[in-house]
Amino acid sequence: MSDNEQHDLAALHELESLIRLLGDEMASWRRRAQQAENRVRELERVDQLHLRPLEDQRVRALEEENRRLANKVDGAREQTSQLLERLRFLRQQGESGVER
Repeated sequence: MSDNEQHDLAALHELESLIRLLGDEMASWRRRAQQAENRVRELERVDQLHLRPLEDQRVRALEEENRRLANKVDGAREQTSQLLERLRFLRQQGESGVER
């Protein structure tokens, strides 16, 4: 075997070794990425389980507040109607008092 062939063979072995190391490193990064993705999915699931009751509770609180405010608006509307009726009555009384 000539010097050039031995040199080429050594370079080929070094290249094969580097490729093998690179493949191992890629496999390691792939495993880490998959573990991270699994962890993210797990955390998202846990967040949804914990947040859903909080969201439901918040929706119920807002619906209750909406009902309470709607009742206040209805009460205010009724009071306004009563005040308008009184005002009309007082105007009529005032107008009929002026006519006398």
